[in-house]
Parts: sequence; structure tokens; C-alpha cells
Amino acid sequence: MSYPARMTDEAEHLDACAHCQRPTRICVCDRIGERARTRVAVRILQHPQEQDVELGSARLVEQLLADAQVIVGLSWGSLSHALGKDAKPREWAVVYPSQLPRALTAKELRDPFVLFDRDGKPLPAAKIKGLLVLDGTWSQAKALWWRNPWLLRVSRIVLHPKEASIYGKLRKEPRAQYVSTLESVADALAGLGEPAATRDTMRKVFRTMVQRAGDARRAGPPPTAEPANEPRSTESDSRD
Repeated sequence: MSYPARMTDEAEHLDACAHCQRPTRICVCDRIGERARTRVAVRILQHPQEQDVELGSARLVEQLLADAQVIVGLSWGSLSHALGKDAKPREWAVVYPSQLPRALTAKELRDPFVLFDRDGKPLPAAKIKGLLVLDGTWSQAKALWWRNPWLLRVSRIVLHPKEASIYGKLRKEPRAQYVSTLESVADALAGLGEPAATRDTMRKVFRTMVQRAGDARRAGPPPTAEPANEPRSTESDSRD
């Protein structure tokens, strides 16, 4: 699950891609083709303070999947309210590792993908038509969870990724098993029966974005053109 940091002030000064709004140096629009069509719909509930343009992966999920949407907000009255259409909670599952209806078995603690209903009973993947993921820092994700008690009515997915996050050293996760929103979506979709090629493509594009971000940081900020006939300011930018 991804809990990325806010966009840096440095990134706000970079030229941005008109399509994805990321700094052009880390934009991966050139690597994205036709969006993949999936049986399972994906909705990412994003904390209002977590609209990270630079390194966040939620918007990249929208670019890669035909039936994916980022929904920004703090609380909604119900699943249907959040989605903007009638929906049955039992047909949706949320990726969230805490506040489980029961303790996981020894086998489930080893399994990369665990799915059960609101009562903790195993559930066939074919029963799930929609996937929910909470996007924000860990504290923001917890805020979304507690402010939306209807999430207890949907089914639950617990992921135990076998690979470390693609972010690597570029972004520190609170726990080793935590990964980005995109990686969580990719793993959850695979567990729900979507083609392995969809997961692989998502991860490949995300890896390219992270690599470009790392290269951009090592290269330092791009040069800034100075206005004609105006002296250089000697005052430093005081923003955090």
C-alpha cells in the first residue's frame, strides 16, 4: 500500500507534462499505450492532502487501466456515495492490512494474497467486481479508514508482497512489506484473476518513472531562465 510524501517545492518549479502534470523529467507518458481493460474496477480513495504529482503512483494507475479512478476526499456516507453509483458492498474489496475481522492463519500470513468477506470467511475471487485502495501517508490512510465506517461492510484483501517496493531508496516506506499504491493495485488485480501481463506492464512503467525520478534527483534541478533586463535576486526561497 502506498503512503507517499507530498510533492516537493522543487518539483513545483519544474516544467510539467500537460497530460499527467508530472515534471517532464520523470513523465512516462511515452511508455503508456492503450489502457488495459480489466474485469475488476479500481477506485483509489485519496486523502485531500495526498495529491502528490511528482512521485505518487495513484494517477499512474488511472493512466494504465481503463476502469480506474482516483476519488479525492475525506469521508463519504456509503460505498455508493463514494462511487457515485449504486454498489453492493459484498462485491467490493478494500486493501487494508489492519483492523481485520479475525486473526490470519499461519498459511494466510505466508500467502501473497488473502481475500475474505466482512466476517472473515474465505471468498472466491470471482465474487469481487471492484477494488478499493486508500492512498495517502500511513496516518492519512488510517484517517480515511476511521472516517468511513462503511468500509467494514466490504470484503478485505491483505497483501504480503514478495518483492520490495520499486521505490527503493527513493522513498522510505514505514514497513518493509508496504509498497506503492500502484504495486498494491497490480498485486491485488493479479490475485483477483486479472492477467499477469497487466501486473507486469504496470510495474514496468512504474519502474521507469522511479528510475527517471532518481536520475533527475542526481542531476539536480534544471537551470532556470532569468527574466530579461532584471537583476538576479539574492533572496533565498524561505518556503519549507
